[in-house]
Amino acid sequence: MRTTIDIPDPIYREIKIRAASEGRTIREVILEGVAAQLGNRGPARKPTRRFRLPTIPSKNPGSLKLGEEGVYEYIPFP
Repeated sequence: MRTTIDIPDPIYREIKIRAASEGRTIREVILEGVAAQLGNRGPARKPTRRFRLPTIPSKNPGSLKLGEEGVYEYIPFP
């Protein structure tokens, strides 16, 4: 069902920021809040896409001082 509601600008901005930071839509955030107010569990959250950053093994972590070009020695790029 569709409906129209007026949301004050400051609250809408907060909703928009939260949705963006969680990688969700504004609709998902609002529906979760409504479900929480009604005492429901709410819709299942979509899993966040995880990704792994490349790591450089080291016997002394934090000791490598890499510049923009130095990283190419340790991490192969296509």
